[in-house]
Amino acid sequence: MQGKQVLLTGGTGGLGLGVTPLVVRTGAKVTIPYRTEANVKRLKEVLSGTEFESIRLVQVNLMEESAIAQLIEDMSRVDVLVHLVGGFAMGRVEEYSTDDWHKDFNLNVHTTFLACKYCLQKMRANGYGRIITIGSRGAVQPAGQLGSYCATKAAVVALTKAIAEENKDLDITANSILPSVIDTPTNREAMGEDQADQWVKPQSIGEVVTLLGSEEAREIRGAAIPVYGVM
Repeated sequence: MQGKQVLLTGGTGGLGLGVTPLVVRTGAKVTIPYRTEANVKRLKEVLSGTEFESIRLVQVNLMEESAIAQLIEDMSRVDVLVHLVGGFAMGRVEEYSTDDWHKDFNLNVHTTFLACKYCLQKMRANGYGRIITIGSRGAVQPAGQLGSYCATKAAVVALTKAIAEENKDLDITANSILPSVIDTPTNREAMGEDQADQWVKPQSIGEVVTLLGSEEAREIRGAAIPVYGVM
């Protein structure tokens, strides 16, 4: 990924704080959208001064189509999209609110669609691209009280596979990573720390990201790669 233009969404979140340093250290030119200065502060804490200064940070609401369209338009090209934005919620189907259902799909699926849509326009113009999305183990092994979350992640995986099929005539790939529980501060707070040593480390997902974002991964298309740890 040396010298590649990378759009890394969610780079300041719990997963992103493990993935971003690995992407930056490949020598890629990384653009990271963010929402608040607090997010930027957390990112700064996990990077060296030189690494942090190498990143292009743009304050953007990724839920707004016009905003993400402008973000990508302002990039000279997009060689790699790493889309980490997403959220997790629980609840039984009969008790789950319709508003929360829509919120889950907007955050997990709508942002993926918009990021892929506008990055693909640039990638197809250049004949090159790598798209990496984050699904979930729940996309292929749904669990109780996770109906909405699993449905959104299944949609992300299906969308990614469709993109891979649509672009198989070009050097453009699209693949999903399927983590089990990720060891982030948010998950530790929500689920306790009793089994946290068995959860997937964000850095492990980062290793898969850097592989899929490389030129060497040109033959990997439409894959949904499990990263389950020992769970």
